[in-house]
Parts: sequence; C-alpha cells; structure tokens
Amino acid sequence: MGSWSKTMACIVAAATALAAQTGSSTAHIGKGYELVQDQRFAEAAEQFRAALALDPKALNARYQLAICLFALGEREKSRKEFERLRSPNAGDPAVEYYLARLDLLGGDNNSTIRRLEPIMADPPFPDAAFYLGCAYLAKGDSTNAARWLRKAAESDPRDFRIHYRLARALQQAGRNAEAEAEYALSTGLRESYNETARQSVDCNQALRTRPLADARKICERIFDPNDPDKLTTLGMLYGENGKYEQAIEPLGRAAALDPDSFEIYHNLGLSYFRLKRYAEARAPLEKAVRLRPDYFGSNALLGAALYALKDDEAAFRTLDVAHRLKLEDRDTSELLFRECVILGNRRAAAKDYGAALRLFEKAAELHPGAPDIARRIAELRQLATQPR
Repeated sequence: MGSWSKTMACIVAAATALAAQTGSSTAHIGKGYELVQDQRFAEAAEQFRAALALDPKALNARYQLAICLFALGEREKSRKEFERLRSPNAGDPAVEYYLARLDLLGGDNNSTIRRLEPIMADPPFPDAAFYLGCAYLAKGDSTNAARWLRKAAESDPRDFRIHYRLARALQQAGRNAEAEAEYALSTGLRESYNETARQSVDCNQALRTRPLADARKICERIFDPNDPDKLTTLGMLYGENGKYEQAIEPLGRAAALDPDSFEIYHNLGLSYFRLKRYAEARAPLEKAVRLRPDYFGSNALLGAALYALKDDEAAFRTLDVAHRLKLEDRDTSELLFRECVILGNRRAAAKDYGAALRLFEKAAELHPGAPDIARRIAELRQLATQPR
C-alpha cells in the first residue's frame, strides 16, 4: 500500500471512530430521554453521564443530567451541573430557573427572587411565577406574593397548590374574605385531583376486565371537555389498554386545549399509528418531534409512518435520527436499511452514482456482510469512476 493510500486509510479509520463515538453519545442521550419519560431518573442520569464521557461538550446531556439529579433530590450535585452550564450559556433562563428552585429549596428566598425576576418577561417554564410567588410568601412580602401567585393561577387555574398559597398570601395581608374563597377553591381542586386519580384506577381496571361498552361507562367519568389534563389521562388509559380508536377523541380535544404538550401529540400520533392510519399519524408525530427532537419514540414512529406513506426522503432523514438515538433498535435499523436501498437505487437510476454509493455503504453498515449489497457497492464504485 502506497503512502497516499495509507494516509487515506488512516483518515477513514479516524473518521469512522469519531462517527462511532458521536453516534454512541447521541444514542446515550436518546436512551436517557426515554428513561426520563418513564421517570427512571437514576438510570437516565447514568446515560447522560456516559454521553458526557464521550463528548464533554454535549451541553444538552449536561442539562438533562442536572435535571435528573434535581428530580432525585441530589441538590448539590444538580447545582454543580447547572453552574457548569452558566459559563457557556450565560443568562440561559432555563438554567436560572432551576438554580432559583434550588435556592428556594435551600431557603435562600432573596437569591430565588434575584434569579427569577429578570426572566419573568419571557419565563422558560409556565410555573416560574408560582415559585417566585412562593419566595415572596416565605419572605412575608404578601403584596408581591399575591401578585405573582395570581399570575401563576392565570397560567394554570386548576393547580390547587397555587390557590392554597395565594390564600395564605391574602390572609397575611388581612384580606380574609378573599383568602377564604381561595382556600375553598384549593380544597375543591385538590378533591377533584384525588377523584380523578380514583377514577383512573377504576377505568384501568374496567378496561382490563370488562367488555368495552361497560368499561367506557366507567372511563367516561374522567371526561371533561374543558380540562386537557383529564382528557390526556383518559386518552392514555385507552391507549395503554389497546383501545386506540377510543383514545383519539379525548387526545384530539386535549391537543386543541394545550397545543404545546409533547405528551398529547406523541400519544395521539401513536394511537393513529396503531390503527394504521399513517397519514393522520404524521402531523401529531411531526409536532411531537418538534417539541422533543431528541426523543427516540416519536422519531421512530414518525419514520415508520413516513416509510408506510412512501415518503422516502423524509422517512430516511427521520429514521437516521432515530437510529442514532437508539443504535440497538432492530425495527428502526431495518427500516433505515430499506430506505437506503430504495433511495440508493433511485440515485443510481438518476446517474448520481456518488450519492447512490454513500447510501449503499450506509446500508452495508446496517447489514454487514450482505452479499447483494456488497455487489451493488462494487458496481457503483466502478460506475462512479467512469468518465461521463
């Protein structure tokens, strides 16, 4: 082998190793997101740590690790990770939000207020006003506490915690009649929350043990056309028990009420997908991917739907993302392999032999040792070197 060939071989080997490392980092992040979705925060944290070991500059992995540590109650470790994000992302409102919450948990109300007030014009999370109100309440500043808690109630009027603390702020201010009204509202919302939990257990049991017609009578007690949370709960209960047709109406209603909920769009797309209504699954799954681009499940479902719809270009792009997020998933790998072959043959027919060759080489990575793919690569290499 000549020196030029050896040099090129080294370059190719280094590029392959780098690509594998990047792919592994991405795969760990994708797996971490899946585990977060299932609230398995300790396992998710290990995946994000593994991603950072491969790529220390993966800021999304560090951010998610910090959130996992926060959820696990490991406050100092969480704070350390969030603080590390402040230098490369100075002024990131999401980082300041979590640091403020850590300050609040540690009893440092002044620091909580200093962190939150500058970001309240465009808060990263809708409950920021609630935590700012809590900080003022703990300081005994009932005026500002009531101000921010009322704003929090505008964002989420069904959260009993907000109304309970607003009642306390009003009581501190001597506005007892208003406080009693808020206490009564908080109690009613808390009872409604507990009732929904009981109804969910009854619905789940009925779907498992009774005929669908009977189970629906029990499950429809959860239905509330004005409450996206109850509608989402109902839709997910139907979906978890394989009743995808019944899941669509409550999830569709929930999406209209809460158009920025990843959970709603993912489950709505999943329901359509399970019913093989791929054209209808496409839009909600595309929305779910926009809301959480690094979540494997939505990418994989969208890629499979696009494959079924024969939108090969879009399917290839989406399946490639899903594959990098979860390298070990065989179904995604198989669909990506098929798209490589379909698009590779299409490029070859258009005499774009370089593009065709790259697609078949990717197919070979997915199905190592496939003799028909090896033959096709040899043909394309020969065609690509021929003068036109």
